[in-house]
Amino acid sequence: MGATGEDTLHFGVFIGNSRAMQLVYSTIERVANYAFPVLILGESGVGKELVAQTIHNNSQRRGNSFVAVDCSAISPTLFETEMFGSVKGAYTGAVHDRDGLIESANGGTLFLDEVGNLPVPLQAKLLRAIQEREIRRVGGNKIRPFTGRIIAATNEDIEQAVQRQEFRKDLYYRLNVGRITVPPLRDRREDIRPLAESFVASLGPELGVHCSISAQAMTRLEGYDWPGNVRELKNVVSRAMVLENRPMLEFEDIDLVPGRAKAEIPPDGCETLASIERRSILKTIEMMGGDKLGAARRLGIGKTTIFRKLKQYGLESSDGVSAAPSS
Repeated sequence: MGATGEDTLHFGVFIGNSRAMQLVYSTIERVANYAFPVLILGESGVGKELVAQTIHNNSQRRGNSFVAVDCSAISPTLFETEMFGSVKGAYTGAVHDRDGLIESANGGTLFLDEVGNLPVPLQAKLLRAIQEREIRRVGGNKIRPFTGRIIAATNEDIEQAVQRQEFRKDLYYRLNVGRITVPPLRDRREDIRPLAESFVASLGPELGVHCSISAQAMTRLEGYDWPGNVRELKNVVSRAMVLENRPMLEFEDIDLVPGRAKAEIPPDGCETLASIERRSILKTIEMMGGDKLGAARRLGIGKTTIFRKLKQYGLESSDGVSAAPSS
């Protein structure tokens, strides 16, 4: 783990010095050089594959293959051929022996992405390969050793899936030896600024755009919940860089929901904390379909507070709640 600069902590491809991410970094360091399986949990877009790749890159296996398999994209009818390989003549069109994805990871790392989406019958076949550390190609008789390390990831609530008998308990126990939970971006907002700034810096040469982010634009980024996590943040920043193509990204350039009208432009490019609060409350109520109590829960404030604020804004009735806030 190494620091680059006074404020921003880097670990491989990861950026951020939140306490939650520091725990992820330290866990990666602890598990990297062991051979046991690791299960990575987290929402879509948090960077689970990057965690797996970082574990591999920090291990003694880094000189060998890192093979990523999207379990949700493999057709059940082709699963055995894709995963275990096949021998010549095993089926029509099999004109030569073929390595499977598992065998391709020998000596390296096999990353099973979205393993929670794998159908139960296929889970049993995967379990046997992991448990016995061997595979047999489709149409063949020869047993081949599997020497790769297993890292799996899912955005599913895997323990609930086990209880619902949608995920095999024995496979879950086999994978859940080392465990890393990657927190969503909304739970580590202090990382939004360094991440956004790193995207501007890294994407600049690629996009041919060199710019920075204004304080008002950064406030908008830091106030958003990021349901798509780091992937969404990167997309928003890159979209703004390409579409605006100017030295400074401003508040109105940050289009958080593509296709909607741009954000309200603060007067003279400057915005007060009160106006940010007002806009956030009204926008949340609008998103909640006028449900003020639901909006209060979403914002983490009490119902007394939200009604007091609405009275302060002159919007005690629901008639004006969905209106766009004035500057």
